[in-house]
Amino acid sequence: MATQAVMLERADIQGIVARAYRTMRSARFWLLRINEGSAARTWLAGLAAQVTDADTRPETTALNVAFTHDGLQALGLSDATLDTFSFEFREGMTAEHRRHILGDHDENAPEKWVWGGPHGAPVHVLLMMYATDEQELERFHRSISDALPAGAVEPVGAQLDTHILIDEEAQCAKEHFGFCDGASQPAIEGLKEAARPEHQVRAGEILLGYPNEYGRLTVGPVVAGADDPGDVLPAVADGGDERDLGRNGTYLVFRQLYQDVKGFWAYLDDATRHNGVSDADARTLLAAKMVGRWPSGAPLVKAPDHDRPELGKDNDFGYHHEDPDGAACPVGAHIRRTNPRDSLSPGPGTKASIAVNRRHQILRRGRTYGAPLADSLDPDDYLATDGSGERGLHFICLNANISRQFEFIQQTWVNNPKFAGLYEDTDPLIGTRNPPGPLTAGTFTVPGEPVRRRVTGLPPFVEVRGGAYFFLPGMRALRYLASTQ
Repeated sequence: MATQAVMLERADIQGIVARAYRTMRSARFWLLRINEGSAARTWLAGLAAQVTDADTRPETTALNVAFTHDGLQALGLSDATLDTFSFEFREGMTAEHRRHILGDHDENAPEKWVWGGPHGAPVHVLLMMYATDEQELERFHRSISDALPAGAVEPVGAQLDTHILIDEEAQCAKEHFGFCDGASQPAIEGLKEAARPEHQVRAGEILLGYPNEYGRLTVGPVVAGADDPGDVLPAVADGGDERDLGRNGTYLVFRQLYQDVKGFWAYLDDATRHNGVSDADARTLLAAKMVGRWPSGAPLVKAPDHDRPELGKDNDFGYHHEDPDGAACPVGAHIRRTNPRDSLSPGPGTKASIAVNRRHQILRRGRTYGAPLADSLDPDDYLATDGSGERGLHFICLNANISRQFEFIQQTWVNNPKFAGLYEDTDPLIGTRNPPGPLTAGTFTVPGEPVRRRVTGLPPFVEVRGGAYFFLPGMRALRYLASTQ
């Protein structure tokens, strides 16, 4: 990818863009509602000084903040300014059209959500708090809570705590089904260099105000010059009178995803029994086929027959040349759907294919929540429990274009029964089992010789508990929001 080097304004970018705060094991996501704009702006002015920027490597605590469309409105942004934000952000995650795109119906219907749904209290602000340990997190949270202006800004529902599942042997963070997570992330131009070009994306794919993979600036929010008398914001790139509210900001997608851990492994156990007897190896192999990686994180493309923990962090592979037919990693596997790499038209295996894939990347920043179903993270121990309890993933991703990035992945790759020539398969982990329209789902296809194997009757293993679209402003934009009149 031949591009001019980009210099990011790191001090104006919120820290969560640059790092996932992995050294900070404790984190809490706090949802707030604004009841009185003037007092909220005064509070925000004080809070802004505590927000962590991308140029700072925090030692004990970190804080980032984002806003929904309704939250920006409650802060006092004019309708003219609000209309310059992207349509999907303004419309919101629960609009009827967006439900269709995301597969949010039946068990995932927003009416059933515990937060963010149409019948619950409105969510305006997301505070993301990180700390080295639980004691430090509690102290940090108290300091922020004590500064809330009484009655003007108040919590919405319960705080969203996290629970990192660390596998010390594999040296990775696991998700609740028991698989190492986080090996595949795009490297952002100006922040990190990737070993392979397909993993490097231009800064404008994640941050507003920089060229994207099309060589253009993604349209971002602006304010009239007269509405920024203090010249807090930078001028727009085209030299007009408007001021750039979006520069160094991004859109943040938040979805709370419950994981039915026992249901997942019980289904696999039933599907792989031989003469009524459990087969742990076959069960794990089928799970790996669905995920596309072994529990250690080793990719099936490089370890098709058995787990190879030494490859747990390996992300140096493609699909078209190494595994074109999905004999090692099925074409419908979770990681192959959410990141098809070099297997897309036109020209699978070429730079053109890689270029298409780079236009649909997201930067993930989520964390698991809830205690593990079994401390061992062993499927046999999972199956011995009653499966009760609330656990899953606080899915968070960053992207400059919600429609072209997050929503495209969800609709075209995750929930599409005809993905890559399949007919009745959606993503085996997170896909809907009842897509809208005449198509059906609930099947997972494993290529093989002389015949493929089709595993049928997949139930949903993941349910949406809440969600919203947020705007994560740059640091100057954050100060501007605190001064809006």
